[in-house]
Amino acid sequence: MSYVRLRTKKLLHDENEGYGVKFTVEQHALTEGVNWVSRSLSTRPIKTELLGIRIDATGDNVTLSGSDLETSSKANFTADIFEKGEVLVPGKLLAEIVRALPNKAITITLDGSRVLVTSGSAKFTLPTLSLSEYPNLPELPETTGVVSSDTFAQAVAQVAIAAGRDDSLPTLTGVHVEIEGETVTLAATDRYRLAVREFNWSPTTPGAATSALMRARTLADAAKSLTGSKSVNLSFAPAASNDRLAGFSGDGKSMTSRMLDGTFPPYRHLLPQDVATTAVIEVAPFLDSVRRVALVTDKTVPLRLEFTDGGVSIEAGAGEEAQATETVDVLLNGEPISIAFNPTFLADGLQAVGTPFVQISFTGSNKPAILTGRTEPNGASIDSYKYLLMPMRYAS
Repeated sequence: MSYVRLRTKKLLHDENEGYGVKFTVEQHALTEGVNWVSRSLSTRPIKTELLGIRIDATGDNVTLSGSDLETSSKANFTADIFEKGEVLVPGKLLAEIVRALPNKAITITLDGSRVLVTSGSAKFTLPTLSLSEYPNLPELPETTGVVSSDTFAQAVAQVAIAAGRDDSLPTLTGVHVEIEGETVTLAATDRYRLAVREFNWSPTTPGAATSALMRARTLADAAKSLTGSKSVNLSFAPAASNDRLAGFSGDGKSMTSRMLDGTFPPYRHLLPQDVATTAVIEVAPFLDSVRRVALVTDKTVPLRLEFTDGGVSIEAGAGEEAQATETVDVLLNGEPISIAFNPTFLADGLQAVGTPFVQISFTGSNKPAILTGRTEPNGASIDSYKYLLMPMRYAS
């Protein structure tokens, strides 16, 4: 055998030494998995390893994992695996790389203390992080029930807009989840508005009853990202469990999150049973008018609304300041009423009802109003979603 042939065999052998992980996967599958897991990575971790995504290649399946110790995510997908093993790589960097690569197969290879990411002529080299320092991630609790992914995403989005953003009041930054048999009720409030949504689901145990307080941002992110699945499995650890965990899973993706401590404030008594006046308005023109009139004033300055038979006058600004006024058709049932709302909170509620028409129910000009949806102007109110909005004081 010639020196050239011997040397070639030696080079080929060396190139494959020390490769503990090697697999090839389609770009879209890897991107989807990395995007899902990277949502749980900490931006200011207490340890460097929490910046990483753990890659575990076994059989014909790859599992990606990430955590900030409060929320943990996993994604599974099939791949052509040539060398099984596991490695920890910088998560945000990996996410940026795979998103930027063309829609071609991607090969990931562990080469000593480096990870090679190749696709076509593109080649990236990433450092590795210490696997021995990476924490053990919690397992999903047993499935409590199943719901359509579209229903879950819509319900969470409708409620999460009302959650507080002040971390000094953590219980108000959450969404309260209450389960009673086949009914799930979500609620959130920031003290200025309250959103409540009920929907049906399929519990794994008939008559199941539990409650949980989940971070609104985590819940909204999970619900939106799982819309690609036909259904979502919801998992809640028993109340007596030391680890108060909730989990969401579907289509190869899963997430666990620690429940918030504290007690969500009682809210059902805030929803009025008797109303004095109702106004039915087409959402699209009303929302457009609210946004236009609000342009002349600050987002926290009241938007004045005067409801009369046949129309609602929307006004903003006074005195020497910029002013605006606009009128929209309305179907009024009851006495005329004047009231003022935060324009941003009103617009949020109009968007959230998700129907062509909105019914606004009033008990008085200084009391909360309730927004509910209607598919037809003379149809029944859809009470599965209620958006309570506190009025604001204004100088007449």
